[in-house]
This record gives sequence, C-alpha cells and structure tokens, in this order.
Amino acid sequence: MMKVKVGLVQLSCAKDKEYNIQKTIESIRKAAQKGANIICLQELFASLYFCDVEDYENFKLAEPIPGNTTSLLENVAKELGVVIIASMFEKRAQGLYFNTTAVIDADGKYLGT
Repeated sequence: MMKVKVGLVQLSCAKDKEYNIQKTIESIRKAAQKGANIICLQELFASLYFCDVEDYENFKLAEPIPGNTTSLLENVAKELGVVIIASMFEKRAQGLYFNTTAVIDADGKYLGT
C-alpha cells in the first residue's frame, strides 16, 4: 500500500493577490520537500478572507476556473509531482460567483471543482 502524506498550507495574506500566490507557491514547494503528496491550500488563499462582510468590491477578486491561477498551480503540481487542492473565488458567469475548490492532479492536469 502506498503511503500518502498530506501537507496543509495556511498563510497570513496581504491585499496583493500576486504576492499571496507567490508565497503560497513557496509554501507548496516546502511541503513537497517535506514529502507531502497532497497539498491543501487555505480557504481563498489568493486574497484576504472577505466572506464575513458583504462588499461589492470583493467581486473583483473572482476569476474563472480554470484560469490564470489554476494554470500556475498546474505547472507547480506537475513540476513537483503533487496533488494541489486550492480554494478559490470563482466567477463562473456574470453575477454568478462561488467559493470553489479546484483539484489539480500530480501530473499537472486540472481535474475539476
């Protein structure tokens, strides 16, 4: 039987989405170096947590899935040979938003939400 090691990433986020994504990728690399096969990211890892308030401005943080961020994570997953579970704020259609979890396989393939 294959042993599976799960890594959990929990970071203090900033307002800068790109900064948060890069810090998360650094943490994914560290978890993989420690032997994690599956790496789970914190809820809405690319931004400050905003679900406790209603603010229209937060809808600007949403992105399509698959999209730019999942593409970055696909490359990292393939490079490291790890599965990544990523909670993201998805814009599925105009006015249709979800707190979604994207699953990326160890070969870098986006499996779905």
